[in-house]
Amino acid sequence: MGLLDRFETKESDVNKKPNFTFIDLFAGIGGFHLAASNLGGQCVFASEFDDNARKTYEANFLKHNKDLFYSGNFAGNIIEVKAKDIPDFDFLFAGFPCQPFSIAGHRQGFDDKNGRGNLFFDIVKILKEKKPKAFILENVKNLKTHDKGNTIKVIYNKLQKLGYKVTDNVLNAMKYGNTPQNRERIFIVGFLEQKAFNNFSFPKKIELKKTISSCLEKAVDEKYYYNNKPLHKKLKDDITKKNTIYQWRRKYVRENKSAVCPTLTANMGMGGHNVPIILDNKGIRKLTPKECANFQGYPENYILPNITDSNLYKQFGNSICVPLVERIINNITLALET
Repeated sequence: MGLLDRFETKESDVNKKPNFTFIDLFAGIGGFHLAASNLGGQCVFASEFDDNARKTYEANFLKHNKDLFYSGNFAGNIIEVKAKDIPDFDFLFAGFPCQPFSIAGHRQGFDDKNGRGNLFFDIVKILKEKKPKAFILENVKNLKTHDKGNTIKVIYNKLQKLGYKVTDNVLNAMKYGNTPQNRERIFIVGFLEQKAFNNFSFPKKIELKKTISSCLEKAVDEKYYYNNKPLHKKLKDDITKKNTIYQWRRKYVRENKSAVCPTLTANMGMGGHNVPIILDNKGIRKLTPKECANFQGYPENYILPNITDSNLYKQFGNSICVPLVERIINNITLALET
């Protein structure tokens, strides 16, 4: 059974008891939600601040999880939510804001002037109140070395004080998720029970079978092509290979030589030329939002709502690699069953 099959919800499954329950914090467009649902999990609470991301989330999950939305358990600002009001759950998933810790950002961490770094402590409050069996926190790999390692020490200290046994690993989507994207992210996993912690291991490397071409659309709108546009003159001499992804670096073209897509980033939605570029039979063009979804491992039937491309690019750049996260969640469930 593949991702696409498992994403479909049958009427006979509506009243079926879930394998586990979870909450989805800083939910974005639901990468964690999708991965967990594929394993029989049920989301009982979600939180996402961005209005456009909320539209994408609702477009995909309202149909098969009406209780989440109609009960008021799809919150906006997590800061305004009282931990005691959140329904009980088994697992907490959170891709908490990475900009304060990323290489591409200002690396302000917990001192981020917009307060994004401090949102980690809202996760701590919820863990303290609800004490779920396990959690996954996801962030950029730079979190590991940020502030000479002090940031990760603070995170570990706060989580361990709550009684959690904690481990982490930096995993690449192309090596652990069978997804052709060079995307490294840190995953922090914690368990309340020592036995489950001892039984847990991160997924092992798997062969990358999916290719760039398997993620590309066959019919693409003309608006994505650079043909007859000013930038085309700067691109045409360097972008000469098909099934290769390039990037425009303001003054030069960069060829990705690893036969995968470079890391999709949130700033793809800014400036217009940050989206990876390819050459196909019709000419030079940027990836479409749907193709970015494919490079993150989203299923074919995942819905892209009627919002601007810039917002869709940002959303997929901020998202997680679904198949990789599904493998981690699966290992968590196995560790608890053993």
